[in-house]
Amino acid sequence: MKLSVAAGWVETPLKQFVDDARVEIAVLMHPSGQVLGQYGFARSVDVMTACALASAIHATSAELGRQLEGTPFSALHYMGRDRQIFLGAIATQSGTLLLLAVFDRESSLGLVQLFLEEFRARVAASAPAVPTAGPPALAENFERDLNRNLAQLFGRA
Repeated sequence: MKLSVAAGWVETPLKQFVDDARVEIAVLMHPSGQVLGQYGFARSVDVMTACALASAIHATSAELGRQLEGTPFSALHYMGRDRQIFLGAIATQSGTLLLLAVFDRESSLGLVQLFLEEFRARVAASAPAVPTAGPPALAENFERDLNRNLAQLFGRA
């Protein structure tokens, strides 16, 4: 699989995290779901769907954390039969980013968490202090594309 980045400063930290933590899939994104860099996806529709879902999960879990403990939850982990998912917040000078990582038995939650700390430090050091001008956070047809992708994901297309 190939690493693909939308922001040049993402390439080195994301590649190092993927190599160190031995994850199958990794995406660094804005909380809105806009991709900064990704590794492991074969199709762009899969990346868009994963980012939309991860963004919604993060927003929901952050609010649940506020309701339950007074502070947002900053990370989630799900362990399936064959794969595990980790979703964590990354603080930068210009705001929060999200890291979605999918891994199998070749890695572990402990490895992902260990290298997440190093990844956070690399991202904090590499990320621009002010967000760079780029494409709009949401594409013109975002809602239509999101609904189509969700329908396709859940077999309703």
